[in-house]
Amino acid sequence: GVTHVLSILDPDMLDPPAFAGFSPHRRLALRFHDIIETRPNCLAPQKADVERLLAFGRELIEEAPAHLLIHCHAGVSRSTASAALILAQTRPDRPALEALEAVSQIRPRAWPNLRILEFGDELLGRNGEIVAAVAAIYRRVLDREPALQDAMIDGDIFGRINTLSD
Repeated sequence: GVTHVLSILDPDMLDPPAFAGFSPHRRLALRFHDIIETRPNCLAPQKADVERLLAFGRELIEEAPAHLLIHCHAGVSRSTASAALILAQTRPDRPALEALEAVSQIRPRAWPNLRILEFGDELLGRNGEIVAAVAAIYRRVLDREPALQDAMIDGDIFGRINTLSD
């Protein structure tokens, strides 16, 4: 019963063949790399991308009941950030940490893309609440899986996390 699909893929990645077998559904495809700062030969998420995913989230509310599938390459960063933002948008009265925790319950290795969260925080008028809340998620993942620290440092994500927690 998937009614909506949010696909977040690398710019050069083909659509997953499995989509051919899905029943008719609404789909938004965004294409950018899983990075938090611009890099040569890489396409970083842009504010316009986050505007599009939030607009797609608003459509879900209007078309309820809906069953949304969100996916990215690894299901850890871009998709979890997008899911958290859609949840935060749906329930603006609830703390941002609740949305992030809900996503972490589904994806324990969730490491929401900070750049996507920063744009979403601004667009949703959350005044830094979402960005501040994600530090707890990052810490918990690193406490549970210390080996991920090197991957995060290589991706330049860890330096941004230290800035958040200072």
